[in-house]
Amino acid sequence: MAIKTPIRLGTRGSPLARIQTDMVKDQLMKTFDDLREPGAIEVVVISTTGDQVADRPLADIGGKGLFCKEIEMALFDGRIDAGVHSMKDMPTWLPDGLVIASMLERADPRDALICRKADSIHGLPEGAVVGTASLRRQAQVLARRPDLKVINFRGSVGTRLEKLDRGEVDATLLARAGLDRLGLPDVPASVLSPEEMLPAVGQGVIGIECRESDDALIELFKAIDHGPSSQSVHAERAMLDVLDGSCHTPIGAYAVIRDDQLHLRGLVARADGSAFFEIERFGPPNDAVVLGRDAGQELRDRGGADLLS
Repeated sequence: MAIKTPIRLGTRGSPLARIQTDMVKDQLMKTFDDLREPGAIEVVVISTTGDQVADRPLADIGGKGLFCKEIEMALFDGRIDAGVHSMKDMPTWLPDGLVIASMLERADPRDALICRKADSIHGLPEGAVVGTASLRRQAQVLARRPDLKVINFRGSVGTRLEKLDRGEVDATLLARAGLDRLGLPDVPASVLSPEEMLPAVGQGVIGIECRESDDALIELFKAIDHGPSSQSVHAERAMLDVLDGSCHTPIGAYAVIRDDQLHLRGLVARADGSAFFEIERFGPPNDAVVLGRDAGQELRDRGGADLLS
């Protein structure tokens, strides 16, 4: 394949985002000899609104898409050739003209409870303060422990861990994949099963976004796509699409392929945990989008529509 270089990868500036972009770069260099040459791949750091405004809930400033908007603007004006994202940060719908060209193999999708006082949600002291910016996590915590207090808690992984150590909260929740990629083995993390805390759509997956018209680049990135991870996330995002979910609605989903079957679990809830609807689907991986849309429709039909309005 004739590859036009340099390939410019756009990324947020957080330590985790930089590590994830280096993972994409490494995969490309392993796959294409031409990209091992010095300067063949450039990393372009882009400041996003989601990173700049860290003192307010995402829902109040425009949603998780604010981690992507400036990167997508750089794609449209040609400053970069591809954007590297955590798929859990991607909004339900992409701007016209952009596509997800590839996804790397999914890392551990589970959430982790970070706490020095307990190793489970049920083990937290009565009235303990849990910090999270995620309504999905908040709803699932309060559904199990309505006595707990949940407060808005944003910032990079390092910032949140510092706040925890200062005693601003008793516990917080982080994606296990992020902790692993940052190499933080000493963090007091208790991994929560999907049955206890259903992950966010796309959690643990790195996605690469391109211009839809860049056929050669899309073909290049497809060479590093991990098919089962892509199929799983497509099922999760298809469910999200039908739910028309926003950052104001707690929604979780996790799909995994085992023994040639895709197993999808999904939920929609009220932020205070007082209402909770869950769904499961099984089927062929090639029917991932159909399964996801079917699951989303049943969640709406069973009462989720009231929570989404």
